[in-house]
Formats: sequence, C-alpha cells, structure tokens
Amino acid sequence: MSIRATNQADVIPLRPLPAMTPALPREPLWRDLVGEVLRHERRSQGRTLKDVAEAARISMPYLSEVERGLKEASSEVLAAAAQALGLNLADVLALAGERLVSLAAARSRQRTPGSSAVGGHRSVRSTGPAGPVGSVGPGSPVGSVGVMRPSGPPGGVLLAA
Repeated sequence: MSIRATNQADVIPLRPLPAMTPALPREPLWRDLVGEVLRHERRSQGRTLKDVAEAARISMPYLSEVERGLKEASSEVLAAAAQALGLNLADVLALAGERLVSLAAARSRQRTPGSSAVGGHRSVRSTGPAGPVGSVGPGSPVGSVGVMRPSGPPGGVLLAA
C-alpha cells in the first residue's frame, strides 16, 4: 500500500463522538477576579495607574499586569494596592469572592436542568452565621452593598450534587 493510499483510508472511531453541547465559559481565575476589582475601584475613583502604583510603591507596569490578570500578585502587593485605593485586603478579596460566586451561578444556569456537575465536581459552600461582614462603600464593584456570609449551621459545610 502506498503512502497516498494510507492517507486516504477511512478512520473509524473506537468510541462514539460526544454529543455537541454548548461550551461553558472557562472557569474564572482568581488573579483575573482580583485584577477586575482593583481596576474597577481605581477607575471609579478617577485615578491613573501611575498614581495608584506610586501610592502603593509598586511599578506601574506590574500593577497594570495585575489588573489585567497577567500576574499573580503576592498578598503584600495586593494589600499595598488596596491601601492605595482606600481599601483593605479583606475588602478586595471579598469583592473578588462575590464576583466568583456570581460567575459560578451564571455558569450553573447555563447548564441544562437536571444535568449533573461537569467532571464529577460538586459544589461546596461553607456556611456560617448570616450577616454583614463589612461595607466597601460607594464606587466599588458592588456599590454600597455590604459583604454577606452564607447562611446555615455554624461551622457546617453543605455539599450539593
């Protein structure tokens, strides 16, 4: 058999091809979410990258990369950037967490009703006393809404299939 004939052979798959399902958006990365929060807060204050970078004592190109989710910043860098924006590290992380929860909820709504979790992963939600943890203030990605903890039994973990 010649090479040309080999290249023209039919390929029979060993397993059936999976049914075409609409692709879900990729799982968000923590560095993307934190960067979004920092950029949104900086822009809502009408401040430049240069101004915030100087106040945080970090380089302007590095802050830009953090905001765009290209760099995974250390907790010290995040705390400095947060302080330069008038926030604390907890505020930035809570806002990024809220964004992650909203994106996860949107992803789960895109799945068809009655389907199980993709890849065998299950949702895990830690529970604790309900109530506000703190308020970020106007101009933040969530406006003036305070950060809320999930409700449920104290110290418990709820697994949902």
